[in-house]
Amino acid sequence: MAANRTCNTSTALLVIDMQNDFLLEDSAIRLDGGLAIVPNVIKAVEDARRRGFVVVWVVREYDPLGRDVELFRRPFYANGNLKPTSKGSKGAEMVDGLVIKPEDYKVVKTRFSAFFDTNLQSFLQGAEIDNLVVVGIQTPNCIRQTVFDAVALDYKSVTVIVDATAAATPDVHAANIYDMKNVGVAAPTLEEWCASSN
Repeated sequence: MAANRTCNTSTALLVIDMQNDFLLEDSAIRLDGGLAIVPNVIKAVEDARRRGFVVVWVVREYDPLGRDVELFRRPFYANGNLKPTSKGSKGAEMVDGLVIKPEDYKVVKTRFSAFFDTNLQSFLQGAEIDNLVVVGIQTPNCIRQTVFDAVALDYKSVTVIVDATAAATPDVHAANIYDMKNVGVAAPTLEEWCASSN
């Protein structure tokens, strides 16, 4: 084992976009049903820490002027509009119950995939991580694109915890889980994952 390892396994848990603006009921851009998975995401984080896995928090933090936002989101930033998940805003903070600890790692993204134009890949390589477990929102966008990039990058195993991820509707969620399973991604329930050895 390399001297610079900070965990006792080769697995990282990626927690994607579990932020107030995407989850709270009073947010104009909330994902319906997203709050329902918060307890399971909390349990997944707790179990990952118990096993000594690296916990990686993948978040959106946009420039308040919207200069790094996807084109389709830019109207949210025009003329004093909402400015969702702007850096330093309450909306960009983690939802209650999820806390980034000093030993965790945080990745800021401005696109769907956690790998796109971030240092996630170099961090994971440096930590000798070759197994990824993914939780968060939402399944057809950030979850799916991150997972497909991980598959393309030849991670040894990629797992999506099926009841610690969510989409706008159960049907959309199920269809995307089906597609990911077809490229070799594991999709256990939280209970099944917690009972597994890695």
